[in-house]
Amino acid sequence: MDALAQLDPSAGSPVAVLGTFLAAVAFYSLTAHIAARYVLGDVRARRALLVGTVPAVVSVLLQRYGPAVTIATTLLADFFAIRGAYRLGNRVAGMVALAHYTVTVILGITLYNLIALLGTAPT
Repeated sequence: MDALAQLDPSAGSPVAVLGTFLAAVAFYSLTAHIAARYVLGDVRARRALLVGTVPAVVSVLLQRYGPAVTIATTLLADFFAIRGAYRLGNRVAGMVALAHYTVTVILGITLYNLIALLGTAPT
Protein backbone atom coordinates (compact mmCIF):
# COMPACT_ATOMS: atom_id res chain seq x y z
CA MET A 1 0.00 0.00 0.00
CA ASP A 2 1.83 3.06 -1.24
CA ALA A 3 -0.91 5.37 0.03
CA LEU A 4 -0.12 4.51 3.66
CA ALA A 5 3.48 5.60 3.23
CA GLN A 6 2.28 8.96 1.91
CA LEU A 7 0.09 9.62 4.94
CA ASP A 8 2.93 10.30 7.38
CA PRO A 9 2.82 14.05 8.05
CA SER A 10 5.72 13.91 10.52
CA ALA A 11 8.16 13.75 7.63
CA GLY A 12 6.70 16.94 6.14
CA SER A 13 7.00 20.61 6.86
CA PRO A 14 5.22 22.45 9.69
CA VAL A 15 2.59 23.51 7.16
CA ALA A 16 1.89 19.84 6.38
CA VAL A 17 1.57 19.02 10.10
CA LEU A 18 -0.77 21.99 10.61
CA GLY A 19 -2.85 20.97 7.61
CA THR A 20 -3.08 17.42 8.88
CA PHE A 21 -4.09 18.66 12.32
CA LEU A 22 -6.81 20.97 10.94
CA ALA A 23 -8.16 18.22 8.69
CA ALA A 24 -8.23 15.85 11.68
CA VAL A 25 -10.07 18.43 13.82
CA ALA A 26 -12.68 18.90 11.09
CA PHE A 27 -13.08 15.15 10.57
CA TYR A 28 -13.28 14.27 14.27
CA SER A 29 -15.65 17.17 14.96
CA LEU A 30 -17.99 16.06 12.19
CA THR A 31 -18.03 12.46 13.37
CA ALA A 32 -18.40 13.56 17.02
CA HIS A 33 -21.46 15.63 16.12
CA ILE A 34 -22.98 12.73 14.16
CA ALA A 35 -22.39 10.34 17.07
CA ALA A 36 -23.71 12.78 19.69
CA ARG A 37 -26.85 13.47 17.68
CA TYR A 38 -27.39 9.74 17.29
CA VAL A 39 -27.06 8.98 21.00
CA LEU A 40 -28.17 12.21 22.70
CA GLY A 41 -30.58 13.78 20.23
CA ASP A 42 -30.40 17.50 19.47
CA VAL A 43 -27.02 18.88 20.59
CA ARG A 44 -24.95 21.96 19.77
CA ALA A 45 -22.29 21.65 17.09
CA ARG A 46 -19.87 23.80 19.13
CA ARG A 47 -19.49 21.05 21.69
CA ALA A 48 -18.49 18.66 18.91
CA LEU A 49 -15.77 21.10 17.91
CA LEU A 50 -14.37 20.91 21.44
CA VAL A 51 -14.57 17.13 21.39
CA GLY A 52 -12.99 16.85 17.92
CA THR A 53 -9.92 18.82 18.95
CA VAL A 54 -8.88 16.32 21.64
CA PRO A 55 -8.56 13.17 19.49
CA ALA A 56 -6.93 15.25 16.74
CA VAL A 57 -4.22 16.47 19.13
CA VAL A 58 -3.67 12.99 20.57
CA SER A 59 -3.55 11.25 17.19
CA VAL A 60 -1.13 13.77 15.69
CA LEU A 61 1.16 13.68 18.73
CA LEU A 62 1.18 9.88 19.03
CA GLN A 63 1.35 8.92 15.37
CA ARG A 64 4.89 7.53 15.73
CA TYR A 65 3.88 4.99 18.39
CA GLY A 66 1.81 2.77 16.13
CA PRO A 67 -1.89 2.09 15.81
CA ALA A 68 -2.41 0.12 19.03
CA VAL A 69 -1.12 2.88 21.31
CA THR A 70 -2.63 5.68 19.25
CA ILE A 71 -6.12 4.16 19.01
CA ALA A 72 -6.29 3.21 22.69
CA THR A 73 -5.08 6.60 23.90
CA THR A 74 -7.27 8.50 21.44
CA LEU A 75 -10.35 6.53 22.48
CA LEU A 76 -9.66 7.19 26.16
CA ALA A 77 -9.05 10.90 25.56
CA ASP A 78 -12.19 11.04 23.43
CA PHE A 79 -14.22 9.52 26.27
CA PHE A 80 -13.05 12.18 28.71
CA ALA A 81 -13.58 14.97 26.17
CA ILE A 82 -17.14 13.80 25.51
CA ARG A 83 -17.80 13.42 29.22
CA GLY A 84 -16.61 16.96 29.92
CA ALA A 85 -18.04 18.75 26.88
CA TYR A 86 -21.53 17.28 27.16
CA ARG A 87 -21.49 16.89 30.98
CA LEU A 88 -22.45 13.22 30.88
CA GLY A 89 -22.09 10.27 33.20
CA ASN A 90 -19.65 7.48 32.49
CA ARG A 91 -22.14 5.09 30.88
CA VAL A 92 -23.66 7.60 28.45
CA ALA A 93 -20.26 9.12 27.66
CA GLY A 94 -18.99 5.61 26.90
CA MET A 95 -21.90 5.03 24.52
CA VAL A 96 -21.22 8.32 22.73
CA ALA A 97 -17.48 7.54 22.57
CA LEU A 98 -18.20 4.09 21.12
CA ALA A 99 -20.59 5.62 18.57
CA HIS A 100 -17.96 8.25 17.75
CA TYR A 101 -15.30 5.58 17.21
CA THR A 102 -17.69 3.57 15.01
CA VAL A 103 -18.72 6.55 12.88
CA THR A 104 -15.09 7.63 12.55
CA VAL A 105 -13.97 4.17 11.37
CA ILE A 106 -16.86 3.79 8.91
CA LEU A 107 -16.46 7.25 7.42
CA GLY A 108 -12.65 6.98 7.39
CA ILE A 109 -12.64 3.66 5.55
CA THR A 110 -15.24 4.95 3.10
CA LEU A 111 -13.25 8.10 2.33
CA TYR A 112 -10.00 6.15 2.03
CA ASN A 113 -11.57 3.69 -0.43
CA LEU A 114 -13.16 6.52 -2.43
CA ILE A 115 -9.82 8.33 -2.73
CA ALA A 116 -8.08 5.07 -3.68
CA LEU A 117 -10.75 4.37 -6.30
CA LEU A 118 -10.47 7.86 -7.76
CA GLY A 119 -6.69 7.44 -7.86
CA THR A 120 -7.07 4.51 -10.27
CA ALA A 121 -9.36 6.39 -12.67
CA PRO A 122 -8.04 6.82 -16.19
CA THR A 123 -6.91 10.30 -17.15
